[in-house]
Amino acid sequence: MQLSKTKETHTSKQCTETSIKSNSTVNFDSVPLEIILKIFSYLDAESLLCTGCVNKHFYHLSNDNIIWIKIYSKSFLPKRKKWRTESVQEPADSLSFLGLQDRESGYWKKEYIVKEIAAGKTDIIQLLKPVNAYTGLPVKTKDVIKTFGLRWIIILKDRNGKEHIRDQADISLNETSVTVFWDGVRWPPLDTLSSLQLFGVTPVLLGKGKVHLNNGPRRRSLISEYELAHLTENAKMIGCDALVELYSFDQGLLVGLWKKSEIAFIMASLHYHHLIERSTLGSATMRHAAAPHKAILDDIDPEYGMHGYQMHIDIYNGGNTYMCSTFRSLFCKKGYIRNGYLRLSVISYKKNAQHLPLVGNVGLSWRVDAFEGSVQNCFFLDMTLLDDSQTPFWCVSAPVNMILSAKSSGLYQYLGPSYYLNHVDSTGKVYMELVWMEETSEYYIVNLVLYLSTQKVNSWFGTNY
Repeated sequence: MQLSKTKETHTSKQCTETSIKSNSTVNFDSVPLEIILKIFSYLDAESLLCTGCVNKHFYHLSNDNIIWIKIYSKSFLPKRKKWRTESVQEPADSLSFLGLQDRESGYWKKEYIVKEIAAGKTDIIQLLKPVNAYTGLPVKTKDVIKTFGLRWIIILKDRNGKEHIRDQADISLNETSVTVFWDGVRWPPLDTLSSLQLFGVTPVLLGKGKVHLNNGPRRRSLISEYELAHLTENAKMIGCDALVELYSFDQGLLVGLWKKSEIAFIMASLHYHHLIERSTLGSATMRHAAAPHKAILDDIDPEYGMHGYQMHIDIYNGGNTYMCSTFRSLFCKKGYIRNGYLRLSVISYKKNAQHLPLVGNVGLSWRVDAFEGSVQNCFFLDMTLLDDSQTPFWCVSAPVNMILSAKSSGLYQYLGPSYYLNHVDSTGKVYMELVWMEETSEYYIVNLVLYLSTQKVNSWFGTNY
């Protein structure tokens, strides 16, 4: 009997505690607006933007002009020259000169965001001004990526219009490019997909020194779009191993497919030239349009059509760099124009002193969860060609492959099999010949030639080759 009473008392106590906890739950619908606005007034701008995403009620309250005008005034209005102690509760009347009462809800929120974005873009432009003498590219691109929280996402669209968003899983910051990697246990079936979009993603409130929330508000900048229908027919297969096949698209996109023709992973090689601008200054539907190039009048030399060019080349795979070299004083004679291309010789087949080795075992490595592999004779190629004014003229960042040549090397010192590489885009072609050295177990580049489209040259210099 005593035991039963004890149980009864204990059960009654639990019910009472549960009732108290239940009654202590806050229902914001019943909280006075003044209290909610008071709580919101203690939030910073980024937290306030996140709060506005909770529901419609919070969205309208988080647009309050009194809250936002205080945030705006702290960041953008001239600071007082005379120090004095002020109450935190500054009356809204003191801000009446800003037209507080005449503005619609959310006006000062919009004004603050617009100015913050403009200030962030100005900071970015300033950081990108110093240029590397070897590559002609901004020195602090890596710093900008880290400082401003720049990320990249892809959106896969199926035929029904449904979007599948994938955030970057990993990135590799290289000398002249960034390699972005996306993987996942579950990808949508390939035969249901119609397109892929690549976006740069940055916090809405750009700015140096800001602490950005992981799930804070962000804005998208469209970089490129790809058609995925009939992928295996329209993309170029550049290699395979026991598990995956690699398909290359324009603008550095690489799709790895399982042998059952389903997506295993996606990679993108993005050249640093105008990358920050393309990743931050566009919109969710429009690419960033760079300022149009003004034709530079070419001083036509009687012997050389083009001279004083400089090329920087990187061959790599993730953290492994196989080659990193700069070549100066490149030129093209006026007579070296064939089939709509001008020819720039970088490494000559006949000059042994120019031949260069690739350091390490060449292959494109990949990893997905418990699976990993390496596709032989594939790698990433970065090429930056500067004109005679040291301005980037042609920039390439792409996954490429070496193809076994039907003919052997004619050079007596190279006894192994020969390979060639031929990358083509709208500006020109990169042609490379390599020989495998059996004795030292390494590839040697024995020929490297750039072919520039006469159409590109004519528009760049205002000439007519």
